[in-house]
Amino acid sequence: MLGLPAHVRACLFDLDGVLTQTAKVHAAAWKEMFDGCLREWATRQGTAFVPFDAVGDYDAYVDGRPRADGVRTFLAARGIELPEGSPEDPPGAETVNGLGNRKNELVLRRIREDGVEPYEGSVRFVRAVREARLRCAVVSSSANCRDVLGAAGIEDLFDERIDGVVARELRLRGKPAPDTYLEAARRLATDPYDAAVFEDALAGVEAGRAGRFGVVVGVDRVGQAEQLRAHGADVVVRDLDELLEAP
Repeated sequence: MLGLPAHVRACLFDLDGVLTQTAKVHAAAWKEMFDGCLREWATRQGTAFVPFDAVGDYDAYVDGRPRADGVRTFLAARGIELPEGSPEDPPGAETVNGLGNRKNELVLRRIREDGVEPYEGSVRFVRAVREARLRCAVVSSSANCRDVLGAAGIEDLFDERIDGVVARELRLRGKPAPDTYLEAARRLATDPYDAAVFEDALAGVEAGRAGRFGVVVGVDRVGQAEQLRAHGADVVVRDLDELLEAP
């Protein structure tokens, strides 16, 4: 009934773009933050301002990654190197952590102003998973994961939460490394082969494949089905409730 291999005993879900309609909020916040940085950089260097692409750049460099990794990866792609700074840097400081904190500030403002909507098809699927007595975990790079789950009204659907806060405490590598997914499987007392990963980010499906999970389900929200398959997805759907209709 779940469209998953019979041996699967646990389901590990990404948050933004899989469970909640917050991926577009993150993309907009990244663009606002990076465009300000890039405009100042171009002015100082006397070069043309090339804005952040909220689709192409977002998918390639920041989606699914821990915040600092996203900043670092995108700036490297533009040939820009900044000092790391520290997690306590003020928002907007010209450091990797400062820019990451500015992005987080923008995301929180947008969430406060606009709220959080879950994907109803995904909620139906998670409820069906729980009715089938499979265990569930959320695995997100976001340090705001708990707040987003609460705002969306779905926090009670999950047995475990591995997020940016937990990853920092345990020094887990972010996606595309499999560490956070492996920690979720460990906490659910499930072998990776008996767990399914659900991801909309290219870095996330890479993490699922690297961890040798039993099945990696790519969720195509933006028309990148082929890229999801190329990066490691075994199955690609547009919304998770499609799996409930699978033969």
